[in-house]
This record gives sequence, structure tokens and C-alpha cells, in this order.
Amino acid sequence: MNSLKEIKKPVAEDLKSFRKVFRSSVKSKVPLLDVIMRYILKSKGKQIRPLFVLYSASLLGKINDTTYRAATLIELLHSATLVHDDVVDSSYQRRGRFSINYLWKNKISVLAGDYLLSRGMLLALENKDYNILEIVSRAVKDMSEGELLQLEKARRLDIDEEIYFQIIRKKTASLIASCMATGAVSVMNDSDVIEKMYEIGENTGMAFQIKDDLFDLERNNTAGKPSGIDIKEKKMTLPLIYLLNNASTTEKRKIINVVKRYNNDADKVEWLIKRINDSGGIEYAQKKMEEYKMAAVNLLNDFPDNQSRAALIGLIDYVTDRKR
Repeated sequence: MNSLKEIKKPVAEDLKSFRKVFRSSVKSKVPLLDVIMRYILKSKGKQIRPLFVLYSASLLGKINDTTYRAATLIELLHSATLVHDDVVDSSYQRRGRFSINYLWKNKISVLAGDYLLSRGMLLALENKDYNILEIVSRAVKDMSEGELLQLEKARRLDIDEEIYFQIIRKKTASLIASCMATGAVSVMNDSDVIEKMYEIGENTGMAFQIKDDLFDLERNNTAGKPSGIDIKEKKMTLPLIYLLNNASTTEKRKIINVVKRYNNDADKVEWLIKRINDSGGIEYAQKKMEEYKMAAVNLLNDFPDNQSRAALIGLIDYVTDRKR
């Protein structure tokens, strides 16, 4: 697997151009808002999503100003959802730094997230990027529906595999699918190719989320043992669903009881993680992740073999092999 640094090299100048557009888009004449936006800019993350946009565009044509705006719109949406998620989850850290809601409290955080969303919409409208705005707006709708569906199902813990895949397709895969589709739209208008790029992104996003599920349960983090955070937050992950599907009625009741009532009991959470491992839940989830990954790669292999295709495959490898 190529490192993320190596994957970024061929589009290093394009990333600089994207960052310039992004910085310009979040500027505000309101002093408090401008301070918050500058704080967000300093914690820019790995910028995987803009990379998907850039390489999707270069696979099919030449990266241009519309591509930079597409990447900016995606990143504005992603930043807004992170700010809002931290409020919903009462999270006080993001990427090793204090979250916006920790520093400026919830009301200001929600408004800052709204500002990011509005800046994205205005950027697209001002430049008549209607196709890109439509794709990203659909992702906003899907992500909201996915989160709400997950919250609704978490109350009763009645999530089966079909519902689980529906949730992650909406709340995670839709955004990566939008990266691929908007990159394509920025350089061409072939609806069949754009749809194919969307499908590649969706499969990648499904694999990406399953990888996140596995992080919580595998003994590969810095603490040397699984964190069990998803269990504490009553999130139904694929390995846990697999265990429930293969447990006896008596054990099923015990598992649900741990998730519902004893999710902060370290010993009971550790027992549940061990049962997930022993049941083959980890291996099952890894297998599903590989299936989605290969579905994305196989679709990509229909395109000419060039640097952009290799970079996109490298990115797909990265999001499924990453250590965090």
C-alpha cells in the first residue's frame, strides 16, 4: 500500500489550489466566526475526500476551477457535519484538538456548522455549479436520514444486516460517492460514467465504515486493547450484528442487556468484545469489507490504466488498510 503522502504527490499543486478556494470560502466579517473558521482550517485532517474529487476528475479529464469548487463544497459539508456531530455526541476532542463545542459551546457550534453549509451552497450557486450542488445536497439528505435511522434503531437495538447496510450507505458511503461523482461532473457530462463513479465511491464508503467498526474491536490501537466506544454509545456494528444473529435466545438477551444497561461496565464490555471475537464477527466484517473494496476496484479497472486510476486504487487501499 502506498502511503497517503505518496498518493498526494502528483496532485500537490492542485491540493494547494483547493485549499486556497476553501480558505477564501470560509472567511467572515464577523470576528467570532472568522476566529472559529481559522481554528477549523488549522485542523484540516487528512483531506481524503478532496483527493477522491481531484483524482476522479483527472481520471476522466483535466482538473480545473470547477473541480476545486467541488472539492471545497464536499469539504465544507464534511466540516459542517463534524461540527454538528460533536454537538450531538457531546465530544470534546476532534483530531487531537479541542472540539468547537468544547471551546465555544453548543449554540455557537451549531451556528458555525450552519455557516459552513451555507457557504458551500452559495459557492455552488454563485458559480452556477448546479449539478454539483444537486449531488452534494442529496448527500446531506442521505447523511441526515442515516444518522436519524441509526438513532431510532439504537433505542430498541433491532438492527439487522439489511438495516445496518442501509444506515452506512446513507450516513457514510453517500459522501464518498459524492466525491467521485462531483469530480466526474467537474470535467464531463456523461451520465452513465458519472453514475459509475458514484457507485465506485459508494462501495468505497461502505468498506470505509466497516473498517471504522473494526477499529473499535481489534487489538490494534495505541492502548493495546479494544476501546469498545461503539458499544458504550449503543451503536450496532456489523461484528456485533453477526454475533447476535448467531447467538442463542438466552445469550442474545444477555448481549442486548449489556449494550442497553451495562455499556459503561468495563468488565461486561470486555466480555462482549471477547464474544464478538470468538464468534467470528471480526472475520465476517473483514470479509464484507473486502467484498465492497473489490467491487470498487473492479469497477475502476474498467477505466484506462493511468496514474489517476492507480492513485484511486491506492486511496481505496489506504482507507481499508489504515491504522486509524
